Amino acid sequence: MDIRRTILLMIFSFSLLMLWNSWQVHQGNPPLFGAPPPKAAPAATTPPADAGAASSQTGVPTAPAQVSTPGAAPTVPGTSPAPATQAQTVIVKSDVLALTFDLQGAQLIRAELLMVPGKDDKKQPFVLLSREAGHTYVVQSGLTGAPAGSLYPTHLANYKLVTEAKELSGNTLVVKFESESSGVKLIKTFTLTRGSYAIAVDHQIENLSAQPITPSVYLQITRDGSDPMGQSNTPSFLQGPISFTGPAVYSEQEKFQKITFPEIEKRKAQYIKQADNGWFAMVQHYFVTAWVPPQGKARSYEVTELEKNLFAVRSIEAVGTINPGSQVSVPTKLWVGPQDQSELEAVAPGLELVVDYGLLTIIAKPVFTLMTWLFSLLGNWGWTIVALTFLIKAAFYPLSAASYRSMAKMKLVAPRLQALREKFGDDRQKLNTAMMEMYRTEKINPLGGCLPIVIQIPVFISLYYVLGSSVELRGAPWVLWIEDLSVQDPYFILPLIMMATMFIQMKLNPTPPDPIQAKVMMFMPLVFGGMMFFFPSGLVLYWCVNNILSIAQQWHITNTIAKQAAASHR
Repeated sequence: MDIRRTILLMIFSFSLLMLWNSWQVHQGNPPLFGAPPPKAAPAATTPPADAGAASSQTGVPTAPAQVSTPGAAPTVPGTSPAPATQAQTVIVKSDVLALTFDLQGAQLIRAELLMVPGKDDKKQPFVLLSREAGHTYVVQSGLTGAPAGSLYPTHLANYKLVTEAKELSGNTLVVKFESESSGVKLIKTFTLTRGSYAIAVDHQIENLSAQPITPSVYLQITRDGSDPMGQSNTPSFLQGPISFTGPAVYSEQEKFQKITFPEIEKRKAQYIKQADNGWFAMVQHYFVTAWVPPQGKARSYEVTELEKNLFAVRSIEAVGTINPGSQVSVPTKLWVGPQDQSELEAVAPGLELVVDYGLLTIIAKPVFTLMTWLFSLLGNWGWTIVALTFLIKAAFYPLSAASYRSMAKMKLVAPRLQALREKFGDDRQKLNTAMMEMYRTEKINPLGGCLPIVIQIPVFISLYYVLGSSVELRGAPWVLWIEDLSVQDPYFILPLIMMATMFIQMKLNPTPPDPIQAKVMMFMPLVFGGMMFFFPSGLVLYWCVNNILSIAQQWHITNTIAKQAAASHR
């Protein structure tokens, strides 16, 4: 089979797939290769009149981000909340995090990553958690399981700050909030550590009443379904698992389970409901917020839609009976930060899987490990990509050489193939017989150029996901005009270089005998080069270097075979 026909068939199949993907989006279904289309965020954070009602299954209040004046009576599950007013907040800082807590519920309503530049303004830190008009992404926790007529401290109760320090001075910063209701006191202790996005969170429950109590601790992350700030510029249909935004649950039994917002809306979400291990998270490109409950303690997981376009993922853990005058502590971990795989793995088993490489993880993870090793030597992610391209090209050199030898031989016999087509005209059977005889005589495998390419495709796709998912490349400069490898080339120089290298490769390949086919092939550099205008510059850098190395290898092999052919005819 002519390799050009194979390429055209692949292009045609890809086009059909893209048309089907567009039709799915048009019908309101999620894209085949990316995250669901962005939705409009809630117009405001004030919950509806019945948002204070408790979930019938869990008893957790469903109001996600209510604001009120400290000192006002807390909302009782099953009643309407008081009118929203200005929230009273507390800001605490470590060297890498600036966290804003609302004293209603001791909710974490804003998180600035001080060492991560913002997407639009590099001088400002990236904001991961936020509660503002049009966007809600907060972290909450509290107690549930109160008997009828009572109310334990929830994420709607009023808390007070009981520690003074608000800024890290040593290696750790301890911040405590407490609330008391119905004879039960809950003390939330947040411990920030220098240089870490992991926060130790302890829930201390004190029974001040005269009766035993059996409360449960719930941990919750609430988020709207809008497109996150800092999302990749790559079109969603090209991003695959990179573009996923939504909840995820991990357990030893079911491993890593992602849940899309449309699945939650349609009540079709599939995930483990009961476990005594694992964690849950809200994932977006480059960043993640995750709760890690105590391991070995039974808990239930729940993912739900609180209101239109507002979702929550939570765990609920019974703490057992607490006698009068006794107390129980429930230690947990909270991660609010970038998807740093080595740090995530140290926080909890499997947490590094939020960097999702899809079905090709078995290939992608070793590639990422190799990248981090190269970076430790070179100190620049741009040169790391260049070095990685050299190594991958070297690993596949024999396969590439076989492909280029096949194309070089095809180029040599192209005039004879054209003569056979003119000789046999429309008699396809005789033409094919003559062509196969010539291939046997010249020892040419017409599929020799295809097989090496097919074998390399999984590696190339894995590398694409690694480069597109690695938060290390976000804001990482290379040289001169490339100041951020995770965004488009600002002057489109790399895409133009890629187009030029593709044209050179086309000239090195045998010319298609069919004039229409030849014209189509000449347009391919424009098509693929045009696509690269939307890709992060780190990915385009890889393809440019790969093309340059391929040109050098193909030119060398083509010249060698041409010289051998000329010598044999003397």
